[in-house]
Amino acid sequence: MNIILITACPSGMATTFLAARRLEQAAQRQGWKVHVEMHGELAPVDTANADQIAHADLIVVAADHVPAPERFAGKRLYQAPIAQALPNPETFLATAKREAPLYTPPEVAPASEASTSPGEKRIVAVTACPTGVAHTFMAAEALAEAGKAMGHAIRVETQGSVGAQDKLTDDEIAAADVVILACDIEVDPTRFAGKRVYRTSTGTALKKSQATIENALAQATLESAGASNASSTEGKSLKEKGVYKHLLTGVSFMLPMVVAGGLLIALSFMFGIEAFEQEGTLAAALMQIGGGTAFALMIPVLAGYIAYSIADRPGLAPGMIGGMLAANIGSGFIGGILAGFLAGYVALAITRYAKLPSSVESLKPILIIPLIASLVTGLVMIYVVGEPVAALLSALTTFLASMDSTNAVLLGILLGAMMCFDLGGPINKAAYTFGVGLLASETYGPMAAIMAAGMVPAIGMGIASFVARYKYSVPEREAGKASFVLGLCFISEGAIPFAAKDPLRVIPCCIAGGAITGALSMLVGAKLMAPHGGIFVLLIPNAITPALLYLGAIVAGSLVTGLSYAMLKRGAAQVAVAS
Repeated sequence: MNIILITACPSGMATTFLAARRLEQAAQRQGWKVHVEMHGELAPVDTANADQIAHADLIVVAADHVPAPERFAGKRLYQAPIAQALPNPETFLATAKREAPLYTPPEVAPASEASTSPGEKRIVAVTACPTGVAHTFMAAEALAEAGKAMGHAIRVETQGSVGAQDKLTDDEIAAADVVILACDIEVDPTRFAGKRVYRTSTGTALKKSQATIENALAQATLESAGASNASSTEGKSLKEKGVYKHLLTGVSFMLPMVVAGGLLIALSFMFGIEAFEQEGTLAAALMQIGGGTAFALMIPVLAGYIAYSIADRPGLAPGMIGGMLAANIGSGFIGGILAGFLAGYVALAITRYAKLPSSVESLKPILIIPLIASLVTGLVMIYVVGEPVAALLSALTTFLASMDSTNAVLLGILLGAMMCFDLGGPINKAAYTFGVGLLASETYGPMAAIMAAGMVPAIGMGIASFVARYKYSVPEREAGKASFVLGLCFISEGAIPFAAKDPLRVIPCCIAGGAITGALSMLVGAKLMAPHGGIFVLLIPNAITPALLYLGAIVAGSLVTGLSYAMLKRGAAQVAVAS
């Protein structure tokens, strides 16, 4: 029997993956031939092709909706919420085989004719966080649930690490009463020109989703085709605009360079720590790709996209030029950040205030802005900023390299506590950005402590839900399993549902465990070559050293968090679990 298995949950994360794997295994045990279409972030979507659909005897959809339903017209299709598939996948598949009817795709009314009940609004939203993983999808889920609960028609597009998913169509945007951009990084707003747009952060959308929708309906402003991003964010906090958002935009574009470069350097160490010094060898080639190229692009990309976030496309070239200068004169990631902001604001000032004759106005974005902004940025970096920042970075690097065990432990405690304090919020991101920046200076210890501590909250909540099972309902225990998997992937936001309901117990437990893990990681001298990937980075030889002691630090902190919360949690305190 040929079946197509489709799973999707609003968060796009662990539940999608777990349901897909459990259903696939259950189907294979029955001798069925399975194609899995998993709509999530842990793997790219492997969409069923026309031939597979034509030969399928059954379509099983574990999701709230059928993706691209017109594909399955006339096929036997069974659809149910993903929560029903997890507890007993064999029963779920048996029910699907027995009850699946011939499927007729729903008719989609034209946007202009779609009916809405009195008071119902059409809302479209986009969510995007710096790493494009947890907050992106959790905010999308929160907005979708809040919108439905308030009686509004809402569609949310997520711009995650593998690109846009559930992308909004032109018709949906045209029919929308308001657009919500819950984004911590800059996204292209041009397709929303002429619509009422409300901007906020993913954290606000996640924690105050209903208030976000209410504020959007009341406070959204008209987006003009030529309006600058800054003018459309008046009244927002610093976290939702300005320095914080521009910095995170740069970091989000830099991360793939850091991950790829760090892992390639680690692979070169497989042949020996100094094997890359032998020209013509594979180790030398890997080091050239990772250290000589990917790491060389880190700072220019960071600076370029900070400037891009500030001034749009005109800021990109001067920002990258300033970033390359920062790298060449030794001012590192600190110089790159300064170069990005300088280039961006110079380009923005020229765009706004340089009034030119109409005959040469068209030359401004391709000639005048790049020339002047690059010149100003370059001269300031060379003659003003470069040497002092280079000296500061050199002193910081020397201090970190020469720390005694006491100072190392104290730094680990601080970084570990910061990673667990707000679970993906600004303090967490500040610590993470600090660690990523130091990788460009070949300082790998702080990043190891940061990633280890960031894994502790979600793993700890999973441990607590297992150790104190009697204090948790069945959905809460399922949330604990998902949190554990997310923690292994270095997604500390998996603990947010628990912290949101019981913050006075969860947050201190997480901070205690994270501080212990950070301290132990720094004490054993752990070094991490890549700033993401969680426990799975251990599969890459030399990506983490020493691997066993590093793993021990994670286990110790996770047990502290999990066991302490298992003891402190009250059985009556229910955790908010997304359906």
